[in-house]
Amino acid sequence: MSLTMIIVMLISGWLAVAAAMLWGVLRITRRHHNPVRPVPTPEADETPSQHANAH
Repeated sequence: MSLTMIIVMLISGWLAVAAAMLWGVLRITRRHHNPVRPVPTPEADETPSQHANAH
């Protein structure tokens, strides 16, 4: 085998391993992702809010 072919196969092997690891990580994160629930909005009080007068 020529040196060029060895280098090309080495790089393609690295890329294949990197793609497989990325696929695995994305698969795990999508499986364990918890959907964000909307935060309940506090009901409006009828009492006016009082601001602190500390300066």
